Order: sequence, then structure tokens, then C-alpha cells
Amino acid sequence: MNEFIERSELTCPECGYTETLTMPTDLCQWFYECVGCHALLTPLPGDCCVFCSYGSMPCPSIQLQNTGQTKGGCCGVN
Repeated sequence: MNEFIERSELTCPECGYTETLTMPTDLCQWFYECVGCHALLTPLPGDCCVFCSYGSMPCPSIQLQNTGQTKGGCCGVN
């Protein structure tokens, strides 16, 4: 069974605002607008999505990959 933690606390690197969000399981979230300061967050180099860069948990695809349940990168991208 593929199990993962679906919620992640996203922290804005600009203002420190945090928000707990449900991560999408069928796509990578490349952009996110901070509710606190309206900065547009994008993944850091080498990361596949904003959750992997700024979240308390990596995205579901990376979580499953790290447990050996899937191969490849985030959201099926190799």
C-alpha cells in the first residue's frame, strides 16, 4: 500500500509566514503565492516543487520514492 503524509507546512522564506496545505498527488506544484507577503515561491535548484523546497514534508512522490515504493522523480518525472 502506498502511504504518505498528505499535509505539509509551507514556510515562506521571505516573511516566515507558515500555512498548512494539502499537497497535490497528481502534479507538481511549481508556484505558490505566499498569503503573508504575496511573494511568488518557486522550487530551489534541484527540487521538484515548492513543498520539497519550503515544506515540512516533501511531496508525496518523493516520500514514496524515499521508501522504495516508487522509482523516478517527483510526480513521475525522471
